[in-house]
Amino acid sequence: MIELNIAAARAEIFLAVAAMVVMVACLFADEEKRPLSHLLSLLVVALTAVIAIADFDAAGSSYAFNNSFVSDPMAKLLKFFACLATFATLVYSRQYSNARGMLGGNLSGEFYVLALLTLLGQMIMISGNSFLIIYLGLEMMSLSLYALVALRRDHPVSTEAAMKYFVLGALASGFMLYGMSLLYGATGSLDLTTIATALGAGSAAGSNMVLVLGLVFMVSGLAFKLGAAPFHMWAPDVYQGSPTSVTLLLGAAPKLAAFAIVIRLLVEGLGALAADWQQMLVVMAVASMAVGNITAIAQTNLKRMLAYSTISQTGFMLLGLASGVFEGSTPDSAAGAYSASMFYAITYVLTTLGTFALVMLLARSGFEADNIDDFKGLNQRSPWFAAVMMVLLLSLAGVPPMVGFYAKLLVLQAAWSAGHAWLVIAAVLFSLVGAYYYLRVVKAMYFDEPLDTSPLVAGSGMRLTLSLNGIAVVLLGVLPGPLMAACLYAIAQSLGS
Repeated sequence: MIELNIAAARAEIFLAVAAMVVMVACLFADEEKRPLSHLLSLLVVALTAVIAIADFDAAGSSYAFNNSFVSDPMAKLLKFFACLATFATLVYSRQYSNARGMLGGNLSGEFYVLALLTLLGQMIMISGNSFLIIYLGLEMMSLSLYALVALRRDHPVSTEAAMKYFVLGALASGFMLYGMSLLYGATGSLDLTTIATALGAGSAAGSNMVLVLGLVFMVSGLAFKLGAAPFHMWAPDVYQGSPTSVTLLLGAAPKLAAFAIVIRLLVEGLGALAADWQQMLVVMAVASMAVGNITAIAQTNLKRMLAYSTISQTGFMLLGLASGVFEGSTPDSAAGAYSASMFYAITYVLTTLGTFALVMLLARSGFEADNIDDFKGLNQRSPWFAAVMMVLLLSLAGVPPMVGFYAKLLVLQAAWSAGHAWLVIAAVLFSLVGAYYYLRVVKAMYFDEPLDTSPLVAGSGMRLTLSLNGIAVVLLGVLPGPLMAACLYAIAQSLGS
């Protein structure tokens, strides 16, 4: 008999039903009522966040659908921040989408429905406890993002970006499916808990080569979703070609879902093969930091520069994930390394939300402010928004007292404790290289003459959210304790430490 326990999935069920309601409401709304789709979507995301974070401090895990779906503190915390990122994205996108009449309609409902479905896919991925559920969530998120990237049907660059993303995304999904099929054949189960038990007891069928081959294909697919080198080639083109509001949906919250499935698949499900997948993560971490930071120097397009920045930031996150298990490690040290990586992912998402929001703020109808030169003299046009952008860029560069410094420090401490001294040195050197292209934007904002002297016009919602975004980056750098404690608790409960 199938065990449902749908209470564990109440946030996902609510979001799925609400997304359908929003879709129907948008279908029958006339032009005067179109802005209601924006407010309704914000309300749905806010309520989903409240439902997702409820009972966060409840110890233990709750399973649903025959143990294929898990609700634990890690899932609740990541879902909450995924909702927060989506909420901020919708607030930031309103002015940008309104100016462009995306899809031919003022604040067209398709954008909001696809954004909600993207969030639903992320939440399913975060709680997936079987290959099947994780893949279903992954495809729901990916298919929605493919459609979002292609929103501007009459824009050749967007069409090209959508095609590249779709083709490469399908290839990555094939890699993951093939890897899952090999692991299923070896273990006889799709359930991650059962797979972990079989691998731990050494009862998996077939040779170790089959397991490693399946692991290689699965890690390759995961690396694509994370945007890690050498599977990063899609990121710069897709970031540049997408509408900036879609770029923000693509580059923020999905990173939290990708982090979650790395923990679910590799740490919880395939922990017995850690010696194999850790080597892969180390190689991808170094490659990502090298490719991301060095290539970003040559970029003049800010969205491409931020895409390469994302690749380098992913390298740091992988460094923390690769430092969880080592000779002589304890469950507490492993939880510390994974929580450092989780803290890094959350704070990176909060920071990147603001940077792309400012790109949207400077844009206007018929003009995309996606070049570094477009930020020249921003301090003369708006000292406050220039200060917010400077704070966000310094955080990405890892300059104290911004939260990016503390996040990098935690990851480096975890890597050092794991005996990866050379990786720590490489990461510090690449971070110094990365500081150059971040400071180049700061220099343009404060020391160059503006190309456009018109005043910046921002709605009250965007002004408030963007200001809170910048303040949060500083406060979390000065007072990181509560968030770090929440991450440590979530990881410890998830891993049963």
